[in-house]
Order: sequence, then structure tokens, then C-alpha cells
Amino acid sequence: MMENLDVSLEPHLLDTLKPVLPILDSLLRDRVGEFINEHDARTTIPYGLLLDISKWARSNPATLRASSLNPNDYTMIALLAGTTTSPHGKFGTYVPPKSEEVLAEERKRERKAITTIVNGVFSVGGAGAAAWIGSASTGWKHEWRVLFSFFIAVVVAISEIVLFIIWSSRSSLEERTEERKYIRSKKVEDAPLEETEPEKDVTKGLRQRTRTALPDS
Repeated sequence: MMENLDVSLEPHLLDTLKPVLPILDSLLRDRVGEFINEHDARTTIPYGLLLDISKWARSNPATLRASSLNPNDYTMIALLAGTTTSPHGKFGTYVPPKSEEVLAEERKRERKAITTIVNGVFSVGGAGAAAWIGSASTGWKHEWRVLFSFFIAVVVAISEIVLFIIWSSRSSLEERTEERKYIRSKKVEDAPLEETEPEKDVTKGLRQRTRTALPDS
């Protein structure tokens, strides 16, 4: 996770990296050189690259001392001192919190949806029970009466499901429409008031009449 962060390339960090650049191994030297190139100034450097430099410094302290460099200057604590970090990826789109009106409307729709589902369950059970009681006078065997009741219950259940889907789609469409109306109304409320053309004309006419009424000095 930390390897995905960028670290601000502060002037003191840049001064620390420049002396060690010639003695780094070729692969690490090329990676570091991309960020301290004077012709292509960078403002950040990957955290993972600083970590690799620190690991190299711990493995080659004699090489650093031979170049009159202090190995302690290349620990992660020393390299990160005075820097700031930021996520490497892009931030997501900001979603503002919902207003109290929208939340109240959502809770109202949830209660209505629960009521609709409960009514549908009772409708299916009632239809099956009514079919069972109604088939008592037909002289059918119990097996046929059970199948008939089950068939009626399935038909009613399918009808309730179709009606619920239609209601849900209309409710979602109304919700999106109300949200757009609310956003437009908020924009209108937050917009600064501008002087209308009739008001401008009246103000201009008052200025002209005032100048005319004043006596000449």
C-alpha cells in the first residue's frame, strides 16, 4: 500500500539524493535520475523508490563512507523528514450528502415497498385459501384441490411480482426526477440575485429626473 504513495520532492531531499546518484547501481541510478533531472524538474518522488535507496544504503555503507556520505542520511526516517505524502491514484468523484428532504422521501418509499410486499404475500395466501375452500363443492379429490389452489396462488404471485416491478420502476423514475428538481431549485436559491431590466430602467429614470430637478449652480 505504501509503495503506491508519492512523496513531495523537497529541496533538502533533492540535495541528499544528488551526491549518492553516481555511486548507485545502474538500474537504481536510472530510476532516481528521472526525478532529479534539472531539465525535467519533478515535485514528487515515489515512496517505493526511496525505500529501495534506503535498502541499498543499508547494504552498502562502506560505499557511502568512501564517497564521504553518511549512511544515516539515507534511512527512511531521514529521507522522509519534512516531506508530505499523497495517494498516487486519482480521487473519486465527490458525492455530497443527501438532504433531509431526500432522506425522508427515501424512507417513505421504503415503508411503501415493505407494505406492498406484505400485501402481496397476503394476497397469494388468500387466493390459495379461497381456491381450496371454493373447490370443496366440486367433489374433487384432495390432490386435485391442492394442485388447483397451488395453481391459483402461483398465478396471483406472478401478477403481484409484475405489479411490484412496474411500481418499482415508476418509483425510481419519480425519485430521479425529484432529485433533479431539488438540485435545480438549490442552484436557483444559491444563485446571486441580479437586477432585472425593468429595475435598471426605473433606477436610470430616477437618476435622470433627479439631475433635472436640481438647480444649476
